[in-house]
Amino acid sequence: MKIRRLRHDEHAPMNLLLLADPSSEKVNDYLRKGTCFVAENNKELIGAYVLLSIKPNIIEIMNIAVAEQYQNKGIGKQLVMDAVTKARKYGYEYVEIGTGNSSIGQLALYQKCGFRMVGIDIDYFSRNYVEEIVENGIPCHDMIRLSMKL
Repeated sequence: MKIRRLRHDEHAPMNLLLLADPSSEKVNDYLRKGTCFVAENNKELIGAYVLLSIKPNIIEIMNIAVAEQYQNKGIGKQLVMDAVTKARKYGYEYVEIGTGNSSIGQLALYQKCGFRMVGIDIDYFSRNYVEEIVENGIPCHDMIRLSMKL
């Protein structure tokens, strides 16, 4: 697997990014402001993430997604750690990421990668998404914020 920056002549892999964030409006917004990276396996796009500088010393992983047939194979962890490596290389002090209260697998993954929970944005998804999101049989209302000091 190779992870690389999305080229300017390529379209963002919306099919992947929408797996992690169902709002094409929100995805397009942070794509305009951030940098998209893609994971390829034999020239097939199998994963993607978007980094966005939110403060001079903080960069956020806005979206991280793996194609469904490649999930649970360690690719998500490789993408997270690649994002952390890039954040360190770019000179940031902190990497942040947010996920839903119902995203049990993602919460476990991010903590295994070294992120710590730093806050909860109560009703974030209820306020910002028209359609209800349900994962693992749990309504997704709150954004769990995690951070890693580099």
